[in-house]
Amino acid sequence: MRETSAEAASIRHLPIALFTTVMGLGGLTIATEKLEFLLDWHAGLSMMLLFITAAVWLTVFAAYVTKIIRFPGSVTDELNHPVRLSFFPTTSIGLILIATASYVYFPAFAQGLWWVAVAVQLCFALFILDRWIHREHFSTEHNSPAWFIPIIANLLVPILGGELGYLEVSYFFFAIGIVFWLPLMAISLNRSFFHAPMPQRLLPTLFIFIVPPSIGFTAWTSMHGGQVDDFGRVMYFFGLFMTMMVITQFRRFIGLPFTITMWAFSFPLAAITIASFIYYGQVQEVFFLVVAVSLYVVLAVLVIVLVIKTAVAVARKKVLLPES
Repeated sequence: MRETSAEAASIRHLPIALFTTVMGLGGLTIATEKLEFLLDWHAGLSMMLLFITAAVWLTVFAAYVTKIIRFPGSVTDELNHPVRLSFFPTTSIGLILIATASYVYFPAFAQGLWWVAVAVQLCFALFILDRWIHREHFSTEHNSPAWFIPIIANLLVPILGGELGYLEVSYFFFAIGIVFWLPLMAISLNRSFFHAPMPQRLLPTLFIFIVPPSIGFTAWTSMHGGQVDDFGRVMYFFGLFMTMMVITQFRRFIGLPFTITMWAFSFPLAAITIASFIYYGQVQEVFFLVVAVSLYVVLAVLVIVLVIKTAVAVARKKVLLPES
């Protein structure tokens, strides 16, 4: 079928990775809740961010449903793509983050949304594992930290699940995330050490290395009544080290042309920021307060910059384009 309008042509190229904007905004929302709790601040900034995050998720979801209806072949192409396939769980990740952030204000709504997100996430995990195992055209060169995304979603489930008291469900998803994270990290490091350099447009996904230990720490702590134990400390400090590792490579990221994948900077920083607020809340050492607040400032500035750059790119019609 021929494309009959500029709008239709654009919708055809709507990337599933656009849901990463929700991840960045959702992470900032939860980090803001942690900061407000720490300062006993009731300005309502986190609630405003929550509504913005939910509105963005609904907007992107509606646009992608339109793509599914008008151009199902393009959606199939993304499902068969070795990199873009991993971004489909960003839809359920967005729901989990919205549910987690909503719990402070709307506990009943948050619990219902959490169950929906958990069901969707389980379906994605099974579907993507099937694709990874049985697709012959996937190779080591196709791997990137973006492959962590389906695993990240599993580790997010226990953050609210532990608080809600659903420990068995939380442990189920935590086990999936932790056990699969370790071999996937080994594969990613092998690919980085011994194979061709990662394409420039995927360099921001290196920040995803921060996420599994940071979110794993937050999930583990939630399942243990907010207490930090030795295993939690191991995950937190590994997440902190991974943050140092990618930040010290800042020269590689300066000057990169803007793409939607740059939102991959935001959620990892949010993950370690949230973990740092939780860690400070338990150990009460000023150093970790400085770390948490410093990371929050960087995160807030980064999200503002990304929002501006995304708005400019949308206005210039540089987002909904075929991948070169």
